[in-house]
Amino acid sequence: MTRSGRTVRGLDAEQRRAQRRADLLEAALTLFGRKGFANVPIEEICQTAYVGTKSFYELFDSKEACYLALFEQLVADLSARMLAAFAEGNREDEALLETFARVLVVDPRVPRVVFAQSTAVSPAVERRRRENRRWGAGFVEEVWRQQGVIPAGADVRAIAIATVGGLFELVTEWLFEENEDVELLIGQLVAYGRVVRAGLTSIVDGVSSDG
Repeated sequence: MTRSGRTVRGLDAEQRRAQRRADLLEAALTLFGRKGFANVPIEEICQTAYVGTKSFYELFDSKEACYLALFEQLVADLSARMLAAFAEGNREDEALLETFARVLVVDPRVPRVVFAQSTAVSPAVERRRRENRRWGAGFVEEVWRQQGVIPAGADVRAIAIATVGGLFELVTEWLFEENEDVELLIGQLVAYGRVVRAGLTSIVDGVSSDG
């Protein structure tokens, strides 16, 4: 190790801090994904990351804060991938649902942390989980509008939130069954999407007929 007043191994203080944070979040992802949030002490996260406990508390106030930071990172990555798929022209329901499932299960730790554990961590995490669901509902609404499924100005927010909740619940159920067949998950998501789409089409057709 080469030391100077400013750098260690070529990294300045902020870069070392960022590296410690990344190492801690990676360790938390592994441990939470394997053992569950409640069964992982801070000391184990630090040992796995090769980061001192003092450094942990310089970055996170608590284990909950660490989980929230990890949740934010994972959700941001998933959201970016879904937006990219949408921007690339994958705008049909089934294509988007397949993309969602395949992106989600690339790393099995991710769905376990984001879906299987987030409801049992704390009220703060529950609030963030609901914010994520509302973002998902907004994304779904935009897809429906782009596809022409719902007319401009139609208020389908509640239906979109319920749709996202159902999709998330299917993912959670798939995880609890410890099923590694992603094709089964895709099939369940697509089947659910078709039911919702049929219901929306009926509502729109009914409104058009009344008009």
